[in-house]
Amino acid sequence: MSETAERTRHVTVRCQFCLTWNRIDAQRVPDRPKCGKCTRPILLDRPIRLDDDSFERTIEGSEIPVLVDFYADWCGPCKAMAPDVDRLAHQVQGRALVAKLNTDQAQQTARRFRISAIPTVMVFSGGTEVGKHAGAVPLAELQRILDSILGDE
Repeated sequence: MSETAERTRHVTVRCQFCLTWNRIDAQRVPDRPKCGKCTRPILLDRPIRLDDDSFERTIEGSEIPVLVDFYADWCGPCKAMAPDVDRLAHQVQGRALVAKLNTDQAQQTARRFRISAIPTVMVFSGGTEVGKHAGAVPLAELQRILDSILGDE
């Protein structure tokens, strides 16, 4: 196997338009890959939305770290942190995947991970939880949380 092939890592995400699953080369994320079915862009320079149906496959099918923001629409601190989560997604595209999960709409997943305070940020690597922080944090802290994982790779 060549060095390039060894370093190629993928993310598995659902197209936000047609809901088709796509496996994408993480290095090509900044090139705005298109869905294999509907050919619309898969926008990974912003947080992707997860739900009970898409959470597990996305986390387990991503070969790069995934940072998930567990939030609720009514939560003031969640709203305050949202722009920083958006900025983080743009900054780390291709190196990590940033996702959001609405705990009111995805109660099964929120219970599974014992989310008792929102916002809560969790980082997964290789399908396994490797980091967790409850409470609103600024962009610099989000970067630090993710960098501690990316530095290990």
